[in-house]
Amino acid sequence: MSQVGIVGIGHSKFGRRDDVTVAELAFEPFVEAVNDAGIGQKDIGATIIGASPVYMTQRSIAGPITEYLGLNPQPVWLTEAACSSSAAALRTAYALIKSKMHDIVLVLGVQKMLENPTSEILKIMGRTGDVQWEAPYGTTFANYYAMYAQSHMEKYGTTSEQLAEVAVKAHHYGIKNEKAMFQKEITIEKVLESRIIASPLHLFDCCANADGSSALIVANEEQSKRLSDTPIWIKGLGAATAPFSLLTRPELSTLTSAVNASEIAYKQAKVEPREIHIAEVHDCFTIAEIMAYEDLGFTERGKGGEFVKSAYIGGKLPVNVDGGLKAKGHPIGATGCSQVYGIVQQLRGEAGKTQVNGAEVGLTHNVGGHGQYCIVHVFSR
Repeated sequence: MSQVGIVGIGHSKFGRRDDVTVAELAFEPFVEAVNDAGIGQKDIGATIIGASPVYMTQRSIAGPITEYLGLNPQPVWLTEAACSSSAAALRTAYALIKSKMHDIVLVLGVQKMLENPTSEILKIMGRTGDVQWEAPYGTTFANYYAMYAQSHMEKYGTTSEQLAEVAVKAHHYGIKNEKAMFQKEITIEKVLESRIIASPLHLFDCCANADGSSALIVANEEQSKRLSDTPIWIKGLGAATAPFSLLTRPELSTLTSAVNASEIAYKQAKVEPREIHIAEVHDCFTIAEIMAYEDLGFTERGKGGEFVKSAYIGGKLPVNVDGGLKAKGHPIGATGCSQVYGIVQQLRGEAGKTQVNGAEVGLTHNVGGHGQYCIVHVFSR
């Protein structure tokens, strides 16, 4: 079977981007990605955009972006899977290329969230939960992950200090990433002294809403080898879902969608968790990263809080050494591609100050909603 590779990557600055329209924001990583791949607009057979349009003023966002990028008349469409939208877009691009419908596909994640006030963003995110039995009672994303944290703490003895260490690690690496929203180190004490958002989660346990975009050029094996000396191959793709409502979840200290998606990805890639050299996991809240360590098999169940110390560069498995969602910010449509951008840099040996020596196999773990969707990809040089 022919392989599918990534031959071009691009990434905007994440943060409050009042300086650009959504189309202009999409243009930034697009230019980087096509220049990286050494191609032009006419070489792109199709474009798949990952975004959650409910946050943006412009409707049918794929059309205006395609026009602005000079990609007419090639086809374009939108994928939406909440925070895992652009990971879903990459999965779709892979299928298009494997089916031989297209040779080269642009995957573009883009999100303008901060056109809305925080109160409106909280309401929109709350409606990602069940609108009949949960959202009317004031649920927010922080509420959901606070329940996960409480469950994990009660079951395994996980501590607030261990949660705080996740944030400290993220900011330690965020200052080394010029594209990250936050460029400031923090301490465990600072995390624990910050105000409670949803007990036991403090302000610094939570990622920030952001504007941002990221792009990937994906190609079949022939084009990948023609365009790049170091194509990064997509070796495993796993995707799974979980019950939409927490009322029907049997367990709140794990995301079953992540467990199932990772098992599928590992099997297709023919690797085991211990063979992963570098990972990007979905750390929308600090408890999410700790759960991910366990769900992905990086450590045994209940040991995620202890594993944080092993997730630095030089540890057992470096995780989120670009700052993760916590320090980069979380423009939800762009996050999936942003994670892949970081892994591609690592596997090419182009990650600069945060390069993990000898990294040849990488993983991304992108969660949509509060675990309703999860998409896991495994990559190799």
